[in-house]
Amino acid sequence: MNKIFKITLLLLSITLILSCCGQKAVPTADKPLAGTTLKVYNWGEYIDEDVISMFEDETGIKVIYDTFETNEDMYTKLKAAGNNSYDVCIPSDYMIKKMLDEDMLAELDFANIPNYKYIDEKYKKQVFDPEDKYSVPYMWGTVGLAINTDLVKDEITSWNVLWDEKYEKQILGIDSERDAIGLTLKYLGYSLNSKDENELNEAKNALISQKKNILAYVGDQVKDKMLNEEAAIAILWSGDGIVLEQTDQKFKYIIPEEGSNYWIDSAVILKNCQNKAGAEAFINFLCRPDIALKNVEYICYSTPHTEAYNMLSDDMKNNSAAYPPDEIIAKCEIFENLSDVEIMQKYSKIWLDVLSQ
Repeated sequence: MNKIFKITLLLLSITLILSCCGQKAVPTADKPLAGTTLKVYNWGEYIDEDVISMFEDETGIKVIYDTFETNEDMYTKLKAAGNNSYDVCIPSDYMIKKMLDEDMLAELDFANIPNYKYIDEKYKKQVFDPEDKYSVPYMWGTVGLAINTDLVKDEITSWNVLWDEKYEKQILGIDSERDAIGLTLKYLGYSLNSKDENELNEAKNALISQKKNILAYVGDQVKDKMLNEEAAIAILWSGDGIVLEQTDQKFKYIIPEEGSNYWIDSAVILKNCQNKAGAEAFINFLCRPDIALKNVEYICYSTPHTEAYNMLSDDMKNNSAAYPPDEIIAKCEIFENLSDVEIMQKYSKIWLDVLSQ
């Protein structure tokens, strides 16, 4: 074989390899959506990343995956994106109702989501989707306090610790206007869905007086900051609290005695979705028992999935942070959509005023 022929053969081989690498997956009978793209928008640290790879491998669908930190951030981006938006997103209860009211969601074809049968009936027919047409529960949980018991020797049972002067600049607040205002309303003895002007002003003043104790308002960074002992107490979602408990026994997650927010995050499909079949396939994949278990074990929130729950360890099933007793849940409320524009503006103004102090 002469030198020129060898070089020609080598170049031809490289060309063939590069050509194959650039090819899209080819649709087949078992992968009819292969080669398509699905855009997913979810909370940060809210899925086992292996699940995305597994879905891509099994379906041939390419997933573009982005994250957000608050429902309000998600909503603002979706509104701004318009027709260049996402296919699937996972908002919380009150935001789902808001998106429904604004005609942002597509009705689901449950014939394409047969694994929906595994969702426990107690998480269906919620106020934000009473006919179960637009959403599939993904995770649920509460908002509470993480206590570093090495730094806090008091027995904490109430939200009033957030105003205790001994914890000046030792508390991490939550970077969410609905949670921050709602939890303050609960502490004051009101509904976290209050629309009463006087109650809201009282909550605003309480939050402002609390600021001397607040080191920072944070979201996904809360776990790292607590592990680094940057603060003694943090307001956070239950999954983050459970991760802290599992990482170090000095951390304790509690739901204060006044009650809190009980929330349900659900998968929805945007009305301007570009790949509805792929979106329904993805939601169905999330509801598959092994995948639902993989996600709940990874992110440590509470699962609405009957089979995934049954496969959990007894320690997790009996973990009161993840699965609080009914009497505690009875003191909690689900956020409702504040459909009154003036009230929504009032909440936003309160939060801006608090942050600006």
